[in-house]
Amino acid sequence: MKNNKIKGRGSQFNIPNRFEKIHTDHSAEHNNEDPHSIDNEGSERKIPTEFFNDHSRSVLVKNNSPDLGLGYSINPYRGCEHGCIYCYARPTHEYLGFSSGLDFETKIMVKRDAPELLQSEFMKKNWIPQSVFFSGNTDCYQPAERNFQITRRCLEVFLRFKNPVSIITKNALVLRDIDILKEMSELNLIRVVISITTLKHDLQRKLEPRTSSPAMRLKTIEILSSNGISTAVNVAPIIPGLTDEEIPSILKAASESGAVKAGRVMLRLPHSVKELFTDWLNKEFPDRANKVINRIKELHGDSLYNNNFGTRLTGEGLWAETVKKIFDANCNKYGLNKPTPPLSTDLFNVPSELRNKDQYSMFDF
Repeated sequence: MKNNKIKGRGSQFNIPNRFEKIHTDHSAEHNNEDPHSIDNEGSERKIPTEFFNDHSRSVLVKNNSPDLGLGYSINPYRGCEHGCIYCYARPTHEYLGFSSGLDFETKIMVKRDAPELLQSEFMKKNWIPQSVFFSGNTDCYQPAERNFQITRRCLEVFLRFKNPVSIITKNALVLRDIDILKEMSELNLIRVVISITTLKHDLQRKLEPRTSSPAMRLKTIEILSSNGISTAVNVAPIIPGLTDEEIPSILKAASESGAVKAGRVMLRLPHSVKELFTDWLNKEFPDRANKVINRIKELHGDSLYNNNFGTRLTGEGLWAETVKKIFDANCNKYGLNKPTPPLSTDLFNVPSELRNKDQYSMFDF
């Protein structure tokens, strides 16, 4: 029997957009005459990624969530080729008229003007120097970045203005920009967080098909740390009954690789992500699907998702408290989360060549 699995993708179908009445499904149930297939002779179908220009007029997004802290984030792309099946950002694609399923990972909006827009923000007289989070609803080092280099160009702006930034990614491509990161590190302007969900390569390829391997992520932590760049690990998402048992081993491996900080986030499944994840879970792990689903519900008040501030990222109840104790104990065991100085904000400076009145007036709005 022919395997119709879509190669290299997390989602296998386009779930209906909750805002749209018309729905187009490019699911794995389609036959090999699907116009999106570029591998009709093979056992696995391929769907190419499409890129669209994003004409946003601003690039910094203000964070109002008390869970994330106040401040700003920057997203050079919308959508993400990594294809993580559990990604909480998937539903944001529905605001663009796309699906949170395959569309999220195959139709990528590209903010080509992001570096120029970022400079415009920093040129405003009311800009208060502060650390910016890179990124919130996408991975700034997803495969598309290799060609577009928008993240790198934005980092050049951060360095030029000496404004601090924190990066979070699952991709070793961040090492491409180590020259800029080292220069920023010398001024205490940068922190890099590498997310690790599992150390099991087979599981990672199913969960996060286009991300860097667990071994490569650990190597990335090692290289960044050895170059004096403050590096942390984010154990995220913790999937109860599937990856939670790996918390101690992930923290140990990250610490041995040079990480100095660690964070954690429980799995959260907003809106259509619930259907996408449960479909994936029942196909990939039918023997343990019920256990995982019941444990998720236990963490979120008998629901697959709870959007209450304060508990949506950590869960609640006995199991959530158990996970917290395991995480804290192992952070202490492996020397993680010792106090460190915050990133510097007092070095911010508008470059002298941009200080003249005419140039200021261009951005003074």
